[in-house]
Amino acid sequence: NAKTLFTKRGFCIILNIVTITIIKPRTGSDDMKTMKYSRQRESIKEFLQGRTDHPTADTVYTNIREIYPNISLGTVYRNLALLASLGEIQKITCEDGADRFDPNTLPHYHVVCRCCGRVDDLPMVWANELDRKAEGFYGGKIDGHVTSFFGICADCLEQQANAEKSEKGA
Repeated sequence: NAKTLFTKRGFCIILNIVTITIIKPRTGSDDMKTMKYSRQRESIKEFLQGRTDHPTADTVYTNIREIYPNISLGTVYRNLALLASLGEIQKITCEDGADRFDPNTLPHYHVVCRCCGRVDDLPMVWANELDRKAEGFYGGKIDGHVTSFFGICADCLEQQANAEKSEKGA
């Protein structure tokens, strides 16, 4: 499990491993059109739309429960898994075991804060040429890649700076 350790100087040490599962839809959104309509599934999808904080299933569950008080955590997990398998959302698996969900299914990168575990979209151009370069080292066909960047988010950097100032003032 990932753990955050703050030293006396306010630095944090953490190790995170992230796996991002991008499953391309079999027949596009046609699968969603032929599937039985579910108000709960639609609410889950609506909750995710426009979000960039990559919420966990627990976060989705807590918020959807405000609309559907009798919904179970299992129902939320099953619907998130279904939406990911259909390519309607992306599932991001982090080392801490808490899957995160991203409504943006276009190829893009993520950055993971080594201190707090926050996952953010990284607004940089997708490197399509990387697939072609990798194919040169592989005997088969490369059709995609997953890359995550790791660092320290602005909030954690600010906390570290404040901790250092406090330590110097003490």
